[in-house]
Amino acid sequence: MIAFLRRLFRNRLAGLGAVTFAAIVLFVVVTPLLPLPDPNATATADRFMRPFSEGHPLGTDHLGRDLLARLAAGTRLSLAVGVAAALIAATIGSAIGIVAGYFGGRIDNVIMRGVDMLMAFPYILLALAIVAALGPGLMNALIAVAAVNVPFFARNIRGITVGLAGREFVDAARLSGMGHTRIILSELLPNVLPVIVIAMSTTVGWMILETAGLSFLGLGSQPPQADLGSMLGEARSALITHPHTSVVPGLMIFFIVMSINLLGDGVRDALDPRLRSGALSRPRAMTEVKREDPVPAPTDDLLALQDLHTQFHVGDRVLRAVDGVSLTVAPGECLGIIGESGSGKSVTALSVMGLVASPPGLITGGAVRFRGEDLVGAPYERLRQARGDRVAYIFQDPLSTLHPLYRVGDQLAEAIRAHHKVAAKEARARAVALLRDVRIPNAESRLDDYPHEMSGGMRQRVGIAMALANEPDVIIADEPTTALDVTVQAQILSLLDDLRRDRGLAIVFITHDFGVVAQLCDRVAVMYAGRIVEEGPTGAVLNAPAHPYTRRLIACVPELGQGRRELAAIPGLPPTLDDLPAGCAFAPRCEKARPACSAAPIPLEGSGRRAVRCLYPETRPEEAA
Repeated sequence: MIAFLRRLFRNRLAGLGAVTFAAIVLFVVVTPLLPLPDPNATATADRFMRPFSEGHPLGTDHLGRDLLARLAAGTRLSLAVGVAAALIAATIGSAIGIVAGYFGGRIDNVIMRGVDMLMAFPYILLALAIVAALGPGLMNALIAVAAVNVPFFARNIRGITVGLAGREFVDAARLSGMGHTRIILSELLPNVLPVIVIAMSTTVGWMILETAGLSFLGLGSQPPQADLGSMLGEARSALITHPHTSVVPGLMIFFIVMSINLLGDGVRDALDPRLRSGALSRPRAMTEVKREDPVPAPTDDLLALQDLHTQFHVGDRVLRAVDGVSLTVAPGECLGIIGESGSGKSVTALSVMGLVASPPGLITGGAVRFRGEDLVGAPYERLRQARGDRVAYIFQDPLSTLHPLYRVGDQLAEAIRAHHKVAAKEARARAVALLRDVRIPNAESRLDDYPHEMSGGMRQRVGIAMALANEPDVIIADEPTTALDVTVQAQILSLLDDLRRDRGLAIVFITHDFGVVAQLCDRVAVMYAGRIVEEGPTGAVLNAPAHPYTRRLIACVPELGQGRRELAAIPGLPPTLDDLPAGCAFAPRCEKARPACSAAPIPLEGSGRRAVRCLYPETRPEEAA
C-alpha cells in the first residue's frame, strides 16, 4: 500500500486530486458532527441571504434554507449515488465482458451485438428514456446512470478477456479439470481486476456528473431531498440576481469531478505494471544530462566514449547501468561488445545518441565524442540531425524498426528525406538501390511489401538498408542476428562485413555470441555490471582471456565434435545495479577471488591494446598482446 501511494503521489496532479477528494469525503463524513441546521428547514424571511451572513456561512437559497447544510447533504448523496452506480455498472458490465470474451463464438456474438445496440444511442438520451419509463426519483436515476455505463465496462473487459482466454495458463487450467466458473473466478478475474479498478476510478466522476444532470432536469432527486444537481436546478432562476446559490453547488461538482478524474489518472498509472519504473510521463526526446565532473578532453577518434556514466533513478533507487565506460572505434573498424544480459551493453549503445528514456534514465558523467564533438548534452536539433544520418542503429527486432502499417519502400524513402531534401522519385530509386545492396531479390517488387509480408531475415536486411540509407560513418548493431536462424545469421554477418570493408564503416556490434565476435569483430570489449572488464584484439582475447569472467564466458560456448563434455555455466547471478560492490563486481562468482578483490575499486589496466580489470588475471595483458 505504501509503494502504491508513493507511485500515486509521484504524479503531482494525481496527488492534488487525491488530497482534494479526501478533503471532500472528510467534509461529508463529519457533517453529522457539525452544528449545522436542518438542510430542509425553510425560513422565507431569510431567503437569498448572502455568503458570510450571520449563522449562514454560505448564505441561503430561495426558501431560506442554509446552503452549507444543503451542500453537505447534497454532496454526501451525490457521492453515494455516483459510487453506487459505478459499482453496479462495473459489476454487471465486467461480468458480461468476461463471459463474452471467455466463451467466444455465438455467445460472444449475441452478447456484444446487444451491447452495440445500447451504445448506438447517445448515453444521455438513453438515460432520459430509462428515467421516463421508470419515473422520476433518485433511485431510478441511479439505475439509469448505471445502465448506460454497462456497455463501457463490457466492451473494455471483453477486449482484455479475449486476449487472456487463449493464453497458456487458461489452457493449463482446462487440462487440469477446472470448470468454466472456476476458471473465470480464479484465473481470469484476478487478471482483469486491475483494469476494472482503473475503469471505475476514471468513470465515477462522470457518473456523478450524469446523475447531477438528471437531477438538474428534475428527474433525479425530488424536493425537499437535496443533491448537487437539484440544488443547481432550483437556483437557475436566480442565476443573475443571486449567483451564489448556483456557484456553491457548481463549484462542488467541479471539485468533485476534477479531483476524481485526476485521481483516476494517477490510479491508472500506479497500477499499470509497465509504468511502475517511475516513467509516469512520456519520455523526453533526448536523455537528460546532469554531469557534475569535468568533461574529458577531445580525442582524434571517430567515435569515443569517455568515462561514460548512465543511471536509472527509480524512486529512491539509483541503478548504475553504465559505470565509467571508455571505448573508441576507428573508421573501418568493428568493435564487439559482449557480456551477459543486464551487463549494460544496450544502454551504452543508446547513450551514444541520447536515446535512453528519461525518465528514469540520466547521463551523469563522461562524454561521447563523434569526430571530437561532445554529443552528451548537445542541443536536440543537433542530435536529431546526427541520428540515422551520421550514426545509425540496427536493432535486434526489425519489427521494432519497421512500422507495420507502411510499405517498406515508403519507410526507406522517409529515412532518406528526413535528412536530405530529395524528390520522392529520387528517394524511391535510392530505396531500390539500398534493397539491392543488402541482397534482397526482386527489389523493385519488394519495395511495395508490408513488413508482415517478409521473413525475419528479409526484415532484418531492410533494417540494415535503413541504417545505410544516408551513408553513415558509424553503425551501432544491437544484437541484430539473435532472433535469426544460423543460415540467415551467417548471411547477415557476411553482408555487414562486406559493407564495412567496401564503405569504410565503423561498426559497434553488441552480441552474446563469441562465434559472431570471432567472425566479424577486430576488437572486443567484455562488459560486466556496467563496466569494461577486458578489452583487446579479438584473436588475443579469445585465445588467451585475461579476466576470469571472459574465460568463463568462453567456456560456456558449446563445441561441436569434441565428444561428451559437460556444458559449463557461471555460478551465481550478476549483482543488482543499485548495490554494486566497491571492488570487483564479479568477485562473488569468481573462484580466484581474494579479500583484496572486494576492498577497493579496480582500475582497467594494460599496455598497448590489451587491458583487464583484475588483480589476479588469467594472463597478463602484456603477455597475451
